[in-house]
Amino acid sequence: MARRLRGSVVVLVGASSGIGRATALLLAEHGVTLALAARSAETLEEVARECRARGGRAIAVPTDVSDESQVERLVRTVVDEFGRIDAWVGLASVFAYGRFEDTPREVFRQQLETNLFGQVFSARAVLPVFRSQGGGHLVFVASVYSRVTSPYASGYITSKHALFGFAEVLREEIQRDGIAVSTVLPSTIDTPIYQHAANYSGREAHPLPPIVAPERAAAAILRVLRRPRRTTVVGRTQGMLVPVRLLAPALYARLVPPVMDLIALRRGGVAPSPGNVFDPQPELNAVSGDWRWPAPVRLLPLAAIGALALVARRRRTIR
Repeated sequence: MARRLRGSVVVLVGASSGIGRATALLLAEHGVTLALAARSAETLEEVARECRARGGRAIAVPTDVSDESQVERLVRTVVDEFGRIDAWVGLASVFAYGRFEDTPREVFRQQLETNLFGQVFSARAVLPVFRSQGGGHLVFVASVYSRVTSPYASGYITSKHALFGFAEVLREEIQRDGIAVSTVLPSTIDTPIYQHAANYSGREAHPLPPIVAPERAAAAILRVLRRPRRTTVVGRTQGMLVPVRLLAPALYARLVPPVMDLIALRRGGVAPSPGNVFDPQPELNAVSGDWRWPAPVRLLPLAAIGALALVARRRRTIR
């Protein structure tokens, strides 16, 4: 049965930019009461005003989810303000490009602290509230990278694989308690995460096509909140890579590195940068990263990927 969202209290962690911001605006249009959390207080207030203008009730609670005490404070603030929490949507993520050996250990670790432990801290803090209410809904926004791999993103992929496993285990433990656990796996979404990303590759970073509009990811989260589902993939083309990697791992391993070299990392001469891994970059916060190309041009990278796949398959056959 679909759940009524109007008037429900939803915590959005990672609401200052990208999918989180798009989701906040969409939920506000459906009359949801929102607690918006992210590191940038300035941007959060801006998003809260945008939500109120769309008919939602919203408060901004600056929070760094890699700090468990701040997550606990967030829960207390929301309960004090609204009396309950109906759903918790975890979207906060940081990203870094670079070979594992070239990525500073503190950058690798912080990706796990934010992307994985931020979600773990959130679950630990909000579950007692859900139990006291007799129900609630945890939505973990992970990534298609929770089920596939590629070079040059070891910290991010490690965190997302671990998050997917955590969500599966948690669901098995609490599914009889009236608490829903859902995992959303976006593919490449047109957000500023790529501008925000740390970069130790020495090359310019670009998202892998096809690039999906952030509003599609927000709509998927809305559907999951209305009708909880175990796993939802956003972006069917990249979603098809999951069974490809499972059924043809050798072909997948041959295909992905040249795709990353050809499309994701291009011209050189880029200085090392931690991006927003440790500190927010509010000047770059927005719903969209303006990565989407005109429709006719979007087919070109897909054609290149297809050609690489044929070459990889041919080489495999010859050997």
